[in-house]
Formats: sequence, C-alpha cells, structure tokens
Amino acid sequence: MRYLVLVSHGTLAQGVHSVLKMLAGENPRILSASLEDGMSAEQFVERFRETVSVVGADDEVLLLGDIVGGSPLTNAANVLQERGLLAHAAVLGGVNLPMAMTAAMQLDGADLADVANTLVSEARDGVRILEFAPAGDEDEEDL
Repeated sequence: MRYLVLVSHGTLAQGVHSVLKMLAGENPRILSASLEDGMSAEQFVERFRETVSVVGADDEVLLLGDIVGGSPLTNAANVLQERGLLAHAAVLGGVNLPMAMTAAMQLDGADLADVANTLVSEARDGVRILEFAPAGDEDEEDL
C-alpha cells in the first residue's frame, strides 16, 4: 500500500489535505502533520510519529513537504528512517496543490520513482506567469 504524507510549517499541510478531501474525497491513505507556531521540533516529531503509525513496514510513502531542508520535512524523513521506511519512500519539497492532487490520484499508480518524477514535472508545469490584456482591449476573449 502507498501513503501520501504532507508536512509543513504552519497549517499548510492540513490546508492542502482539506482541499484534497474536497476535490478527491476522503482517503485514509492521505495523512498530514504540521509544525505549528509555538510547537517545538520534538513536539512535531511526536505528532508525525503518531500520524504515520498506520504505515506498515511493507508500505511505500510519498512524503511531500513545504520547504526543501525545512524542519518538518527533515524531521519527517528522520522518523521514516528510524522506522526503516525511508528505503520505500520518495521525499519531495516545494509542495503545491496540483502536485499534491496528482500524488493523491496516483496512490495506486506506477512505480514510486516514476510518480515522484511526474510530481516534479507537475510542479514545474503548474507555475506560470499569466498575462492579461489591458482593460478595454478588443482581444480580451483570447484569454
């Protein structure tokens, strides 16, 4: 079985998780934990341990964090390592909603490494500068 686990500073992970529930429905294999304001790293680690307690030794984990090198992502990876799960995990930073949505839709999909590569492409393709015609321009329909 494969799990999608979201981690972040503040409540970003829970927010993304909430939107995934809204768009894709409830899925017990999507988990989230956040390092909230005023919480110590140790408190986050305990919260994360509890969150991933349902993940078994033979399961795969797709861990998405907000910031590469950030405390939630590095501490989460350390917990996965402690539990012997890191060898069956893909860890990515810089999560955004399209990336998380693709991950949620591919929980039963392809090889974990292929899914991770798809997510990186999804994240890159999802960021664009939008250009709008000035107000009153006759070509506004082209947007």
